[in-house]
This record gives sequence, structure tokens and C-alpha cells, in this order.
Amino acid sequence: MKKALITGITGQDGSYLAEFLLSKGYEVHGIIRRASTFNTQRIDHIYVDPHTRGAKFFLHYGDLADGEQITNVIYNIKPDEIYHLGAQSHVRVS
Repeated sequence: MKKALITGITGQDGSYLAEFLLSKGYEVHGIIRRASTFNTQRIDHIYVDPHTRGAKFFLHYGDLADGEQITNVIYNIKPDEIYHLGAQSHVRVS
């Protein structure tokens, strides 16, 4: 089974990509940032408790500005494919 890692998985493109890859039989891992609001509405319908037998969808907290943290996530997951869709979504902030 192929593994994919998606940054920006809670965004529009990331959530559609996650759904597509799951439909193709992938194990999908997503990096999400810690925030005051847990913004997962776009992926709630595909989320399964990672402790459930046969789960293929996993979320990991990470900060894209922290290279060591991202390296550790990649090292532990060992993805076949990486999709980088994460970015600041607010013009004022970015």
C-alpha cells in the first residue's frame, strides 16, 4: 500500500486530494498546525480514529517552519509521495 503525506490537508485542495488518494487505496497522512481553532470541517467526513483497525487516515501536528519536526514526521511515516499544499491562507498574515 502506498503512503502519502499531505501538508495543508485541512484546506480545500488538501482535503480533496486526501479523499481522492483514500479512494485509490492509499494510506494518507496529513500535517496540521496547532491553532486556537481546530479547523477540520473539510476532512471530518473521512476522519477515522487512528486506533481503529484498518485505519488509513492519520493526522500529525507540525509546523512547516520547523525543519527538524517535519523531518521527523517524514522519517517516521516514510511516505512514497509528498504533496506540499500548506501555506498561510490570510493575505495579511502571509
